[in-house]
Amino acid sequence: MSNDFDSAVPDASPAELATAAAAAIARLTGVESHDIGLTLGSGWGKAADVIGETVAVVDAAEVPGFHASGVPGHSGTLRSIRLANGKHVLVIGARTHFYEGRGVRATVHGVRTAAAAGAKIMVLTNGAGGVDPAFGAGEAVLISDHLNLTAASPIEGANFVDLTDLYASRLRDIARAEEPALQEGVYVQLPGPHYETPAEVRYLRTIGGQIVGMSTALEAIAARQAGMEILGLSLITNPAAGLGEEPLSHAEVIEAGREAEPRLAALLTRIVGKL
Repeated sequence: MSNDFDSAVPDASPAELATAAAAAIARLTGVESHDIGLTLGSGWGKAADVIGETVAVVDAAEVPGFHASGVPGHSGTLRSIRLANGKHVLVIGARTHFYEGRGVRATVHGVRTAAAAGAKIMVLTNGAGGVDPAFGAGEAVLISDHLNLTAASPIEGANFVDLTDLYASRLRDIARAEEPALQEGVYVQLPGPHYETPAEVRYLRTIGGQIVGMSTALEAIAARQAGMEILGLSLITNPAAGLGEEPLSHAEVIEAGREAEPRLAALLTRIVGKL
């Protein structure tokens, strides 16, 4: 299997490739430094159109280490946005999922690039299944912690990164100040791309999982290693396997995201404007 990540800049370390990507973004957007990184998952894409003034949109394939998104519902672009308060947001619409087979380095390249571009805060969003029946379809939920069940880590070598308060309580407080009704829960990342079995969902609930998806946890770990604060938000697109009456499908995820987009965009606009 080809690996676009490794071929982008031969022999480059992850940090070197992220630095090269950040330099390319600065050149292509005309924005020297960004304050916030924002990865938009299923259902969250419309936020890029409303959170602020778009300064530039870049085809991800033009930036070292990135490539066109292979997942429906993801834009495949990088966008620089100026907020009303003057801060700049780097929107990553070219998320690489672990199940695409490009390796962990490629999976977290967007986060590392945001850090290299100057971002001190990383906002990670996703569409996910609800393991906890308290979370209804179409609801946005704050991620309070996670279970990384991918059997992988973006940390290489003897680098012992502390993950206490990984999803920063300070940022969650800001989000709840904007939307007091926000619930929070523990996110579980599994490798995918298949959905979970009902037995696996029962197991996840037993070990403390409340939301399940195929992204975010590995990215959050890389963001913490890079020194960023992390805010995580999940759109509950459907009840997880065995908790609903219908079979799971990606079309259902896309449709749930499309219906929730305007509301999620407004929510994210309010939150990001306060970070």
